[in-house]
Amino acid sequence: MKIGFFGLGKLGLDCAEVFAEKYEVYGYDIYPRTSGSVKVCAGPEEVVEKSDWIFIAVQTPHAEGYDGSIPSSHKEPRDFGHDAVETVLGYINQYAKVPKKIVLISTVLPGTCTRVFKPIINPIHTLIYNPYLIAMGTVKWDMVNPEMVIIGSNPPDSDDVKQLIELYRPLMHNDPRYETGTWEEAESVKIFYNTYISAKVGIVNMIQDFAMRIGNIDVDVVTRALANSTIRLQSPKYMTAGMGDAGACHPRDNIALRWLAKEYDIGYDLFDTIMHAREIQAANMAKFLQQQSESNNNLPVVIHGKAYKPDVEFCIGSYSTLIGHYLEQMGVAVSYADPLADNTDKVNNNVTGPAVILLAHNRTITYGYTGCDATDGFYFKVQPGSVVVDPWRKMALDSIPNSKVVHYGNTRV
Repeated sequence: MKIGFFGLGKLGLDCAEVFAEKYEVYGYDIYPRTSGSVKVCAGPEEVVEKSDWIFIAVQTPHAEGYDGSIPSSHKEPRDFGHDAVETVLGYINQYAKVPKKIVLISTVLPGTCTRVFKPIINPIHTLIYNPYLIAMGTVKWDMVNPEMVIIGSNPPDSDDVKQLIELYRPLMHNDPRYETGTWEEAESVKIFYNTYISAKVGIVNMIQDFAMRIGNIDVDVVTRALANSTIRLQSPKYMTAGMGDAGACHPRDNIALRWLAKEYDIGYDLFDTIMHAREIQAANMAKFLQQQSESNNNLPVVIHGKAYKPDVEFCIGSYSTLIGHYLEQMGVAVSYADPLADNTDKVNNNVTGPAVILLAHNRTITYGYTGCDATDGFYFKVQPGSVVVDPWRKMALDSIPNSKVVHYGNTRV
C-alpha cells in the first residue's frame, strides 16, 4: 500500500514518517522539506499518481489575530481558512487517473466537508475525515498512542473506513478505540474534544483566581479532589491550574466555534465565555506580576517560555504572549526567555540582573502523560534578588539562594 502526504510541516512530516515505518510514503509541501524515510516529491503530480491513499495535512489557518496569543473574544467570529485544502483537492482532481481514497486530517468545523469540500471533489474519489489528536512536542508518540481514532465518512460504515482502520493497526502501540460516524459527527468529535479541554483549563484556573483573591487556599488541594472524582467528573488530565490553554488548536477552535454558533443562530455563545475567561485569567496573572514588580523596586518581568509549550518553537496561541500583552498595557517592562521561540521579539536568554520571573514552561506538567522523564531547568542563570513566580507550584520555595519563589494559586496562611 502506497501512502501520499500533502503537507509536510510541523505536524504532517512527523505523521508521514510514522506511516513510513510500515508503508511506502510519498510527500509534497510547498516549502523545501527533507526526510530520511518519506520520499519528498518535487511536485504534487507525483504524489497523486503514486499513492493509493492520499492524506491531507495542510493548514486550515485562523485569521490574523485569532490564535489566542492576544485578546480576541471581542472580535467578530471567523471560520477557519480552507484555501490550502481546496488547492490539494484541485491537484487530486487534476492528476488522478483512477479513484483515490482521500483522508483529511486537518481540523475543520462541523459541516465543512459537506458544505465546502464535497462540491469540489470529483465523485470518483472517496473523502474520509480523520482528524488526529496530536500535540506539538509529542506528535509521533501521540499518533501511535491515541486515546481514540476519529473517522468520518458518508456513509459511516463504508468498506473504505474498514480499510483505513486496518491501515492504522500495524502503526499503533496501544489498542485504541475507533470512533466512526458521518463527516459531521467526526468533525464535531474533534472540535468539541479540543474545546472541552479549554473549558477544563478555564475552570481550574478560575479556582486559582479565587485562591488568589480569598486567601488561605492551595488550589492544588481543590483541583486534586476534583481530579480524583471519576464517577461524575472525569479524568485528572488538564486538572492542574497554571498557565491557560494555548497552542495552535484549542484557543482557535473555541474562537471558530463562536462563528459557527452565530452562523447557525444557536442563541448563546458558550465559547466566547470560555475565551473571555481565559483572557481575564491571563490579565489577573499579569496584574499579580505587576504587583510583584512594584513591591520589589520595579524589577523587570521576564516570562520564562515564550513558545506555547516547552521544547517547541511555535508561539502561535501562546498564553505567555497573552500575559505579556496585558503587562505591556499596564506599562510593565516585559521580555521573554526561550531558546526555541520562532517569534524572537523581546526574547532575552541572558538575563543579567534580578527580575520577576514567570515560569511559564513545565515539562512534567506538559509531557508527563507520555512517560517522559524530562527535567526542567532555567533558560538563564537566575540572579540574586529575583522573584520566581511558579504557577504550577512544583518548585521548592527555598530552591533558589538569595531569591524568592512564589507559588501562584497557593495562598494558605
